[in-house]
Amino acid sequence: MNDCFRAFSFVDRIHSIQPGIKICGSYAIPAELSGFPPSLVAEAVGQLAAWAAMEAVDFKCRPVAGIAAEIDLLSPVCPGQVLELAADLETVDMDAIAYDGTAHVDGNPVIRLRHCVGPMLPLEDFDDPQRLRDRFALLRSTGAAPGAFNGLPPLALQIHPSDEIGQTLRATLQVPTAAPFFEDHFPRRPAFPGSLLMKSNLELAAALATQLPQPATGGSWAPRGASDMKLRTFTRPGETLEMKASLSHLSSDAAIISVETRKGSQLTGSVRVRLATVTTP
Repeated sequence: MNDCFRAFSFVDRIHSIQPGIKICGSYAIPAELSGFPPSLVAEAVGQLAAWAAMEAVDFKCRPVAGIAAEIDLLSPVCPGQVLELAADLETVDMDAIAYDGTAHVDGNPVIRLRHCVGPMLPLEDFDDPQRLRDRFALLRSTGAAPGAFNGLPPLALQIHPSDEIGQTLRATLQVPTAAPFFEDHFPRRPAFPGSLLMKSNLELAAALATQLPQPATGGSWAPRGASDMKLRTFTRPGETLEMKASLSHLSSDAAIISVETRKGSQLTGSVRVRLATVTTP
């Protein structure tokens, strides 16, 4: 089966667009999924912004993930819910896009992206421009049929034992050599999605958080946001990534864990994960 617009596309419909200024859309999370991680909610907001950017430059360029100053994880989402997506474009041209974005469910905010910047690269290097024009026209009219996404394949994140309990934790991520999401991301230049790297970063930070002292207020630690997220290079199918999570700050009710990702000696990404206390029922 051709997985274009099925395996990693998270905008079903574009409801309104002010060219170069603002775009609103939606995505229905398939009800049969076992879950839908916050990184994919952020991906949905980013994809909506990308549609606005591509339309603004007449589908000559497309943005790729770069920098996100702040990502607030406000509430989890569930399969069967509809994401109400919006992106406000600060600037967009042939070089870069800068935007803020949000996702809501039933009018309640679930994620907020602030001060995101993505470089614009030649669209034809990644995809067929006419195919994307046709998809954009569909999203602007009747919308795409929901339910195409069947979930993510397992990602081989191997967390290693640590001699620095509660201070550092390392992991290896083996990027698949083949996966359905590469057909969407991108057909002409397959690359491991930055949002899936973010997913693994959050998982490693959460694993280190289990080694921290219990919060003074009770409950447990949980990721509540990320800051200074930077993706510095593309990751190709089959590559091996090494991650290191380090505790940067700890107080009675907050913690910050810094995560770096490398390919060999090359730094490919970094992020600071904010944790707060959650009350266990």
